[in-house]
Amino acid sequence: MAPPPLLLAAFSLLFAVATPIRDITDACSSQVQAADFEHLNGTALHLPLHHPRGPCSPAAVPSDLPFSAVLTHDAARISSFAARLAKTPSSSAARPVTTTSASSLYRPDSSLASVPLTPGTSFGVGNYVTRMGLGTPAKPYVMVVDTGSSLTWLQCSPCRISCHRQSGPVFDPKTSSSYSSVSCSTPQCTDLSTATLNPAACSSSDVCIYQASYGDSSFSVGYLSKDTVSFGSNSVPNFYYGCGQDNEGLFGQSAGLMGLARNKLSLLYQLAPTLGYSFSYCLPSSSSSGYLSIGSYNPGQYSYTPMVASNLDDSLYFIKLSGMTVAGKSLSVSSSEYSSLPTIIDSGTVITRLPTSVYTALSKAVAGAMKGTKRADAYSILDTCFIGQASQLRAPAVTMDFAGGASLKLKAQNLLVDVDSSTTCLAFAPARSAAIIGNTQQQSFSVVYDVKSNKIGFAAGGCK
Repeated sequence: MAPPPLLLAAFSLLFAVATPIRDITDACSSQVQAADFEHLNGTALHLPLHHPRGPCSPAAVPSDLPFSAVLTHDAARISSFAARLAKTPSSSAARPVTTTSASSLYRPDSSLASVPLTPGTSFGVGNYVTRMGLGTPAKPYVMVVDTGSSLTWLQCSPCRISCHRQSGPVFDPKTSSSYSSVSCSTPQCTDLSTATLNPAACSSSDVCIYQASYGDSSFSVGYLSKDTVSFGSNSVPNFYYGCGQDNEGLFGQSAGLMGLARNKLSLLYQLAPTLGYSFSYCLPSSSSSGYLSIGSYNPGQYSYTPMVASNLDDSLYFIKLSGMTVAGKSLSVSSSEYSSLPTIIDSGTVITRLPTSVYTALSKAVAGAMKGTKRADAYSILDTCFIGQASQLRAPAVTMDFAGGASLKLKAQNLLVDVDSSTTCLAFAPARSAAIIGNTQQQSFSVVYDVKSNKIGFAAGGCK
């Protein structure tokens, strides 16, 4: 089945429009100082985090990429979550029969049949990016940050099959004195099936082959590897990651993906023995920079909601939405409707999805509160739109409440999203199989994932 024309347009834009690699300047620092952000302490690991359309992004998407392409990609991510929640991961045994790409790595002249991969989470134009050092000596690489993915991977020389265009040079394992490949008999190879939702393969030289596929048909296939990972002056040896030899799809100009999901192979779990089982971030707007912090945090500054246990997918972060208010009034919907679907909090989804009855009530309440603002036509899946820009309109105060007393008090930039130069729309849509708290609503808040204590915290004023 051919991809939709809009997705093809997004692909052509990302690969045909040249985006210069940005220099690090004083305004776009490669370091995060804890003193510059209210909710950081001095003991954790702090990394700068950039919006994909931000002026400091080291792998920015083209400025003229239409918002319709973002929505198309967002829809693919939603579909991939639905597939994950509906299916059981593949068998954990390493197999020599997988995709055509894996078969080529297994044996270049292989005539083995290919089997379809299970799609994981889609990512690209809606995800935030940071830098990660790899190898000895360490070299920096631009990575997409994703709470919905587990395995960290990046493109590797010699790119035996294909590499997409990236900012900066491709990682060459031969230049790292600490690099080693991982054999098929290791527990980490076995663990790939839960980390990628696809079975591992095994090369003729007993090297484990990973396969990471995403909801928009993007994928990475390569060798499971081990090396030293670095962030500034901090380094951790024996880090397991994917060394991609066939990387195709809509990845912007990033080198790869940094997985922060709840899985033994995620970056979080591998760094936890050194830094602890928690991370926090502040997702910036497109006009500034935020941070990703791994390790300890200032607990007294947050309001918390428990992580909800789910047998649908134990790598994702589930929470419970308990209510919403518009201009101080609760939505006209039964409280049970908020929990009628499982709710995921996600760093890569742009538009928040709500149970249909909750969304309908929210749309009606916001439209009523903004009745003096001229309406605009619907834009794709966004059906509550207004003439103007979010920063120029008087939007009602909207609060999202969660179990345990945590809340997000949304500003106009969290409630509305500008889809073009003259139109802004309510940044919510009806959900299908799961409600998802997306990154538009999280922007400027400090969000902490305390995995050890099974809770997620929110604090206003984390960044701009």
